Amino acid sequence: MNKTIILKSLGLLIVILSIVFFSLEIFKDKQSETIKVNYSDFLSFADEGIVSEAIISENPKIQFTLTNSDNRYETDNPRSSTLKEDLLKFGISVSEGKYISTSNIFQTIFGLCFIAAAIFIGYKFMLKNTKKGAMAIEFSDKSESTECLSKFDDVAGNEEAKDSVADIVDFIKNPEKYSKYGARMPRGVVFYGPPGTGKTLMAKAIAGEANVPFFAVSGSDFVQMYVGVGASRIRDLFAKARESGRAVIFIDEIDALGKKRSNTATCGNDERDQTLNALLTEMSGFSSSDGIVVIAATNRLDTIDEALLRPGRFDRQVEIGLPDTNGRLSILKLHAKNKPLSNDINLDSVAKQTICFSGAMLENLLNEAAIFAAKNSLEKINAKDIERAYYTIVAGSEKKDRSGIREHDRRITAFHESGHAVAAKILSPENTVSKVTIIPSVRGAGGFCVNIPPDKMYYTKKELEAQIVVNLAGRAAEEIIFGFDEITTGASNDLEKASRIVADYIDKYGMVTDTGMKFVNAKNVGGDHSVFIEYSNQMERFYNETKKLLSENRSKLNSLANALLERDSLNEDEIENIINN
Repeated sequence: MNKTIILKSLGLLIVILSIVFFSLEIFKDKQSETIKVNYSDFLSFADEGIVSEAIISENPKIQFTLTNSDNRYETDNPRSSTLKEDLLKFGISVSEGKYISTSNIFQTIFGLCFIAAAIFIGYKFMLKNTKKGAMAIEFSDKSESTECLSKFDDVAGNEEAKDSVADIVDFIKNPEKYSKYGARMPRGVVFYGPPGTGKTLMAKAIAGEANVPFFAVSGSDFVQMYVGVGASRIRDLFAKARESGRAVIFIDEIDALGKKRSNTATCGNDERDQTLNALLTEMSGFSSSDGIVVIAATNRLDTIDEALLRPGRFDRQVEIGLPDTNGRLSILKLHAKNKPLSNDINLDSVAKQTICFSGAMLENLLNEAAIFAAKNSLEKINAKDIERAYYTIVAGSEKKDRSGIREHDRRITAFHESGHAVAAKILSPENTVSKVTIIPSVRGAGGFCVNIPPDKMYYTKKELEAQIVVNLAGRAAEEIIFGFDEITTGASNDLEKASRIVADYIDKYGMVTDTGMKFVNAKNVGGDHSVFIEYSNQMERFYNETKKLLSENRSKLNSLANALLERDSLNEDEIENIINN
């Protein structure tokens, strides 16, 4: 319930009860004038003829008045069958009625007032929540004041995306500027890309730059089990936006609402279809002078219904992808403004090291480093805090108790991780092998090798083959050193990664020499046996090449593994020296 309504209702209840209490006090004062007398005295008064009126009933008291007094008197009721007749013989005016006491009056009035107050509060509650039930949506994320919204200066690493939406801000601010050229404002924009890349932040920045209200809802808010509920919420949302004049409506996770509709009558979803139709209708009803733009965000653009993506609805699709090196550096500088960094931190180096990190992950990296520095009560965040935070995010926290690890297991892990490092340094010299360790993590890994490739727009056939070999090198090193019967389950994740690359190598990129592009999109064929045979042959070929590579460089493999057994972890410079020497 709304807090204001609760306070008002409680205040009204207090006022009512105060009035009742005050009235009862007055009544009690008056009732206090009632004088109790014995029944024998009552009979004496009656015999004297000074009793003017008496009230009798089945109650235990008789109320009466005297001719020479304004007070009221009461006495015990003998409940005699001839009582009325006897009183009439004394010339007393007798009336029959209910006996009324102070306590009875108080209980009755208090009960009625309490019931009335409860009904009033319940009515207010129902009135307030009628539109908050199944048929309405609460715009809790609406920013009434645009001062709390972001600006483009608060968005780093998405320069191309900012350029793509800059004209929308100008459209909202100055619609007349474009109307004279016959241009209409885009009714909708879809932001798509991986999670954590800043799609919501970009939408807030548009509203902040345009200085208009920002309505933020989620696609799941419109998905309900009752048919018609989602459509009603869509209409309420757009009606609320129109009341504000110019506004930005942001629908996060639009794929929950706008998935492709089924073409069959038996596989459809009436509620979702009606909600989507309501959204399409509302967007089509926009005028170019309304100054309202709808921004949607999704991680899965391929699942959105085509009717939403056509011109006139979501006119523009803007990709907000993972930042490149310069973008990561800008994001790191933005999040480092309010953090005390020591002089030994090189953000350029951190930006190069954090390939495939999203903006949210970079913010989390600096936050974790700040937490480590705070735990140690340091004056500033240093490079070791950044390094520890990085490896914690990549591989998990180090396992503290390692007393139960057998020496044989340490040797297997050392050669496994050394296999990855040696293959990476030989086949991909442009990559950075920043760390190799055999310290187990809390995520279950016995160790890890951090192999960082440079930023690339695409990969060549040779580079994909190198990735496959590097992933298989851990298993190959185990077999070469300890024999086939001693291979372990530690290579499961490596084999999964290699398998995915090989599958794409064959049927997505068409890089197999013998078959050419025959297997492009072969996954859609449905269990083609020839695809499986080719996949098995390629995996076997790459694994044999990996074992040959490590066998030819066994001295490097042994040197790196022995150094790991001695030191537990090796950094980039140490790895470089061992491999080169």
